[in-house]
Amino acid sequence: MSDDSNSNSGPSVVCEILPEKYSIEPFTMVIFGGSGDLSRRKLLPTLFHLCRDQNLPDDFAIIGFASTERSDEEYRELVRKAIEEFGEFTVHPECWEKFNKSLYYVAGAFDDKKSYEKLSQRLEEVAVPGLKGEKQVLYYMAVPPQFLPAIFQNLPHCTMCTGEFNERLIIEKPFGRDRESAAELNTLVSRDFKENQIYRIDHYLGKETVQNIMFFRFANSIFEPLWNRRYIDHVQITVAESLGIENRARFYEKSGVVRDIVQNHMMQLLALVAMEPPIGFEADYIRNEKLKVFLTIRPMDNDYIDRYMVRGQYAEGEIKGKQVPSYHDEEDIDDKSQTPTFFAGKFHIDNWRWAGVPFYLRTGKRLNKRITEISIHFKQPPLRLFSSTCDISDPNVLVLGVQPHEEISLHLGVKHPGIGNQLYPVNMNFNYEQDLQGDIHFPLPYERLLLDCMKGDQTLFARQDSIEAMWEVVDPIINRWENTPAPEFPNYRAGTWGPDKADQLTTDDGRQWRIR
Repeated sequence: MSDDSNSNSGPSVVCEILPEKYSIEPFTMVIFGGSGDLSRRKLLPTLFHLCRDQNLPDDFAIIGFASTERSDEEYRELVRKAIEEFGEFTVHPECWEKFNKSLYYVAGAFDDKKSYEKLSQRLEEVAVPGLKGEKQVLYYMAVPPQFLPAIFQNLPHCTMCTGEFNERLIIEKPFGRDRESAAELNTLVSRDFKENQIYRIDHYLGKETVQNIMFFRFANSIFEPLWNRRYIDHVQITVAESLGIENRARFYEKSGVVRDIVQNHMMQLLALVAMEPPIGFEADYIRNEKLKVFLTIRPMDNDYIDRYMVRGQYAEGEIKGKQVPSYHDEEDIDDKSQTPTFFAGKFHIDNWRWAGVPFYLRTGKRLNKRITEISIHFKQPPLRLFSSTCDISDPNVLVLGVQPHEEISLHLGVKHPGIGNQLYPVNMNFNYEQDLQGDIHFPLPYERLLLDCMKGDQTLFARQDSIEAMWEVVDPIINRWENTPAPEFPNYRAGTWGPDKADQLTTDDGRQWRIR
């Protein structure tokens, strides 16, 4: 009888996942732009949800700061309506009572010193000290970028910047318009705040599947040895939206698709796929490895941009059976606008792991459907031993789905039943919602990120050096396109997958987009 005492072939141990307990000190959150669109749609419903789930401490306060004159009670009514309209749960009286009494409002102008004195006075009244005697204050910048300089210049006028307060600053993207403006913004912020007090928030990093990329790579020995140029042919990242610009015309005309999506969301996804293993799970260890990726992305001159970067702008078309207008016909858009709504490009990371492996990135408005996914395409076997009637260009593809479905899928080639030797494609799928057992809570992106701010965990937040490095990657593209008008806009119909040139980007290399 063979000795199988060391065999690992038995059933795996099922671990009991206990609910995570958060230890959060009493805090006061000041939301600049506390009655604006971001606050009403995302922040306030998320904060209420955290309160409902008992993830917040007993003592907390939320102060909305905005220009419109209103009382605390009027602000509380505004918040309740926002939660009812945009929240995911019914506003139960008991939950609302606890949340309601923690809401306050200060009316003022962002560039008025006296408004900050009023805010300081209200903070003295409502802020509760923690165990160490400090009053934790989080300043959330839920305002358009043009208001940030005035706020940063006036914050020191308050008595907030004293030893009595433990302050953190939360800044929404975009962080500047280019590398130069991002550096200027940081210089302004760093006069009164240290880097470990600044939380640059990107809601994409709060998604479960995005966070899972690192766990999947570094916790499973089956994949990490293959995660390099020897075994991977290329990588695709698609961030597609079926919606248009909605009510963001003024913002979108100033930004365009590269500033809005590529510089932040897509660069972060690329870094998570391409980074080296960190020496630990602390915030700066992970952010150090991301920075190395940005610094090794191959610089692009005008010739490279013209050959391997594709811009587009949508024309009228049909999405889900409904006719939609062209970008030029959207409200508040100039009919001669050169703002791109689509981007596709081929990037190279010039380091030992990824030399010669192209990364194809694609994103756009009014595409065929809403989907975000990363696909890792492994190399073909050196010999084609098996015949096939199926069109299998990539027998092994690992797909990490981010939205609308959070899932992981591995595409394999197997023998089809029968006498012959026919290769047949199959999928091995893991879906978060379908396959995890028990009562699983899927936190909203802002839910995880806000909790991390309260806990002081910067792992999922961008550091200034990475912000500048990401701008350095895309600035040449933006400059080239802004100084070279596109002759063919609009160049793709709404409801398609973008311009024909985007398909040519991959077909010229003997490849094709996985989603097409």
